[in-house]
Amino acid sequence: MEKVTPVDIQHKSFKKALQGYDRTEVDQFLDEVIETLEDDAQHRAALEAEIADLKERISHFKAIEESLQNTLILAQRTADEVKASAHKEADLIREHARLAADREVASYNDTISDVRREQQRAIEAAEKAKSELRSLLMTHLSLLDGAKPARIEEPAARAALPAAPSGDTNRIEVY
Repeated sequence: MEKVTPVDIQHKSFKKALQGYDRTEVDQFLDEVIETLEDDAQHRAALEAEIADLKERISHFKAIEESLQNTLILAQRTADEVKASAHKEADLIREHARLAADREVASYNDTISDVRREQQRAIEAAEKAKSELRSLLMTHLSLLDGAKPARIEEPAARAALPAAPSGDTNRIEVY
């Protein structure tokens, strides 16, 4: 069946019959039908235009949504890369710090070894000096023991001799 348009109704003519409808009423009804159909056609055209506009907006929003999703994916990848890079950098910093600490500890160990060697040399030098002093004193003692007494003085005569100044360690007086 074909759709009837308002123009079809307007141009429609009916046969005349003896017992027919009132022509004025029929024309009036047809005018109402035409007006209703025209209103419906305008309303339908407006709705179709709105549907087209809404479809266009939907496609625009879908494009924005896709762009946002791609942006989010890119941001997530970038964040993951930055995070991985930060972890690598932190590992490198830790490794550098560990190597620096190892070098510092090795340096301190070398310094400790040097100080211990120097201490050992000082101890050996002190022992050598003690030994040489002991040897020197023993030599002098044996010389004193082996020497003839020049004279034996009375204790009163010894008291008359000048006393050795205190604090003078370079001078040894033998009576």
